[in-house]
Amino acid sequence: MQLKALRYFAQLAFLGISAAAFCQQSGQPLTWEQVRDRFEMRNPTLLADKLNIDESHAEEITAFLRPNPQLNLTVDGTQIAPNMGVWKPFAGTFESPGISFEIERRRKRHLRLESAQKSTTIAEFTHADLKRGLMFTLRSAFVTTLQAKAVRQLAQENLDYWDKVLDISRARFSAGDIAQIDLDRLELQRAQYESDLQTAEETLETTKIQLLTLLNDRTPLDQFDVVGPFDFNDQLPTLDEVRKTALDMRPDLKAAFAAIDKARTDHTLAVANGSTDPTFGIWYTHNSSTNNPFAVNTLGVSISVPLRIFDRNQGEKLRTQLDIDRNQRLYEATQAQVFSDVDSSYASVESDVKLLRPYKAKYLDLSVRVRETVTFSYQHGGASLLDFLNSQSEYRTTQLNYINLVASYLTAAAQLNMAAGHEVIP
Repeated sequence: MQLKALRYFAQLAFLGISAAAFCQQSGQPLTWEQVRDRFEMRNPTLLADKLNIDESHAEEITAFLRPNPQLNLTVDGTQIAPNMGVWKPFAGTFESPGISFEIERRRKRHLRLESAQKSTTIAEFTHADLKRGLMFTLRSAFVTTLQAKAVRQLAQENLDYWDKVLDISRARFSAGDIAQIDLDRLELQRAQYESDLQTAEETLETTKIQLLTLLNDRTPLDQFDVVGPFDFNDQLPTLDEVRKTALDMRPDLKAAFAAIDKARTDHTLAVANGSTDPTFGIWYTHNSSTNNPFAVNTLGVSISVPLRIFDRNQGEKLRTQLDIDRNQRLYEATQAQVFSDVDSSYASVESDVKLLRPYKAKYLDLSVRVRETVTFSYQHGGASLLDFLNSQSEYRTTQLNYINLVASYLTAAAQLNMAAGHEVIP
């Protein structure tokens, strides 16, 4: 009994340690690479679309099937025996079993397989293009979450800083250094920072919910977090480099080109389908009612060839020929869209970088210096309350603008990566 009890408590302890380790691991912030891997494994839209590739592979099996042989059986000639005056089944039965097989000419079966394989290639590129679009949505949600975290941190820092100012102001009021109205205005200003913090927390929860929805994850919000660099890189690849990458990597462009290739194969198959396919047959005959004792059992062969008096496949030939031209036009349209996507995304990234450079080089430090200087001056009677409040507002606005600009840059960079079909900006 004691041994069983020890084993029982040991199992409980092991389960407790495992649960604690799991909770600790699940509470760790996820990097972008981890979020991306979870998305590829769990997103139901992406997983459902991936099944189209498997279905296309199954259609390849169907396309390469051979025609089945035909089995024929003819039974006839049962007679009434003349000397008996009664009907005897099978007394003079005529039996003729046979088998026939259609021969497909001009590589029809191989062309069907080739067309099905090219359909699979298009399905793979289409899936990659869907993944490209969903990955941008995921990246945007990830950036929005980082932005919400940065805004919340700024709101918390502003509130903490203001609480310190209030502590000093209350001490000054007790010493008779400032008036009651000035202290009341400072107390009233705290409501703005409280509101900023509450709004930032609500926004952060909303962005986490959106990200968890994309991941198809049910992790509680307090146990889910992401981490990553929230900054910009002013070293951009050239526009020509991004264009070349897009032409080489965009899956929708590859799918459009593969559609042209498949249309050519379908046209070749349509021409082949217009050819006649002979059917060969062989049969055996047993005729017990014949008067020739040497002709009871016979063996025969046949060949059946359809006469192509009318070409009943000419419409399909014309349709597939026109489909080649249509897919070529679609490829050109997709190529034009690629250049449009790259150019517009690149312009957005360039614009954000130009705006961010002076903020990082000058405006951020300047806002901190102005706030600290005016605060020191106000606390020592050298600046008015209005100047002090304005400096706080300018600091808050400058820092918040910088956070929003960084988020805009990261979103534009993700859009440029989507336009290029590859991460040209990590």
